[in-house]
Amino acid sequence: MSINNPYNYSLPNKFVIKNKFENKQDVSQLNTANIKKSNNKFDQYKEQAIMTAPPEELTYMLYDGIVKFLKRAKIYMEQRDFEGINDSLKKAQDIITELNITLNMDYEVSKNLRSLYDFMLRRLIDANIKKESSIVDEVLDLAVDLRDTWKEAMKLAKKES
Repeated sequence: MSINNPYNYSLPNKFVIKNKFENKQDVSQLNTANIKKSNNKFDQYKEQAIMTAPPEELTYMLYDGIVKFLKRAKIYMEQRDFEGINDSLKKAQDIITELNITLNMDYEVSKNLRSLYDFMLRRLIDANIKKESSIVDEVLDLAVDLRDTWKEAMKLAKKES
């Protein structure tokens, strides 16, 4: 059995570049040869893992990323590093937005996820404005639950296939 994945994922050719260029001529000048490849073997490994991961694993990675950035935001809050707080919360918001816009609304669960993601985004905006770790904790709990539930669903799907 496979997971009824409520996300519409299609892997990019190599890189996705949005709103970076004003016209098609600028885009045509860009090619992957112009994009620097990391010399760091770990970065190359991570990139390869992402490019070859199945959609359900990508979803898990995104949930894990939310958890990671929210934990960082809490550390930055303790240190009173406002730039770090803002950057971490915005990265978590970006991931939640990506999950939200890729939802396949043909599934009932997608409607519930959309509401949950909207709530999480609103709370993270509040957390960033108020610099309150209790709000981050609230969203972090939701993100951990989503991540752990998704992991369990992947395990169940593997057993049944």
